[in-house]
Amino acid sequence: MFYPIDIAGVKRNLPLCRLNDDLQIAAFVVFGDAELTVACAQELLKIAPDYDYLITAEAKGIPIAHEIARQNGEEKYFVARKKPKLYMTEVFDVTVQSITTEGEQHLFLDKADADLMRGKRILLVDDVISTGKSLEALEALVDKAGGIVCGRICVLAEGDATKRTDIKYLAPLPLFDSEGNALSF
Repeated sequence: MFYPIDIAGVKRNLPLCRLNDDLQIAAFVVFGDAELTVACAQELLKIAPDYDYLITAEAKGIPIAHEIARQNGEEKYFVARKKPKLYMTEVFDVTVQSITTEGEQHLFLDKADADLMRGKRILLVDDVISTGKSLEALEALVDKAGGIVCGRICVLAEGDATKRTDIKYLAPLPLFDSEGNALSF
């Protein structure tokens, strides 16, 4: 089963994936889809507030944040990593529970990025916002780094996230019952 969608003028069929016996989600993946990534970034820039830096969580938000930065002529954006890397120093983290990944996760940032972020307007970027847990973790990480969250943008708002007034998004994405019927927002 698929959900047909038009995002930023690009049509795609998103496969439905079962979360449990009663609920399915439409899988939105920008990895490897240059046309969709470029179009989404272009439209997200139109709704983005003024900011100094972008931040996204590893991994699916990376192509979107990268393309936004590239189109806007920026040389730097931040990626909250799922695991600390050897090159990261004075690493700190926050905990996150995502609906698409089993178990507790962490997002990590290091002192070098925090130093650049301190006192700056930081725009949170994601591919899909559903429960908002990943977004909350990103916000907590920016706060720990001393940055100021100035906005939240994403390609798709899923389910109840469409009712949020603190995010801007390009298109709504419904949740689906076990038969593949879209549930209302």
